[in-house]
Amino acid sequence: MGALPFCVWVAAMQAEGEGMTERTTRPVREQKWEHEREHRGVRSATRNAAAMELRAMAVEFPVVHGHPNRLPFEGVLTLVDVASDKAPNGARGHRVVLTRSAAEAALPSLLGMAVDYKAGWDGHDARQKCGIITSAALEDNRLKVAGYLFARDFPEMEDKIHASGPMGMSYELADAHVADMRSAIWTLTRATFTGAAILLKEKAAYRSTSFRVRRPAARARHAAAVA
Repeated sequence: MGALPFCVWVAAMQAEGEGMTERTTRPVREQKWEHEREHRGVRSATRNAAAMELRAMAVEFPVVHGHPNRLPFEGVLTLVDVASDKAPNGARGHRVVLTRSAAEAALPSLLGMAVDYKAGWDGHDARQKCGIITSAALEDNRLKVAGYLFARDFPEMEDKIHASGPMGMSYELADAHVADMRSAIWTLTRATFTGAAILLKEKAAYRSTSFRVRRPAARARHAAAVA
């Protein structure tokens, strides 16, 4: 989605070029009206593209079929405009609400950040980085992410995830701004994402989060054959 404004710009320039070719045989007044209609359409398309970009962003990696160190994953990192089920680490016992506007503004900071895990799947360990986030999108009140686990570096990860039960996620933040520190529930109006943890769903501040590995079809067939 990060490339969408460029695509719209190219389409707009192509439309203008085609219009200029046709205008050479049309009356001046008709040319003017057509020009205004084109630019209104371009402005509208650009605004729509900008709105879409705020809600979904991705870093595109070259496709490498069968890459041994890329195991795709996807998950729900958190909910927006919804209070957490329990207090996350660092919130001094307060449940928190991440506002939609704060999440939208912070989407770019998620791209390229690491996912980590802690032995026991019950918290965060920023030094145990086992993957990378390559896309983030807001769908309704869910902040969804996707990326790759480093499957060759952590060959035990997939089996441990499947054996541990329902998995969730938890975000890691810096520069968080709380609207009112005296409030029982902290409302986060600004923040920067610095990473995310994979953990048991029941241990996450939001129990509606999720995490799952998306095994490529070729690997799935190979695993089935080995089994």
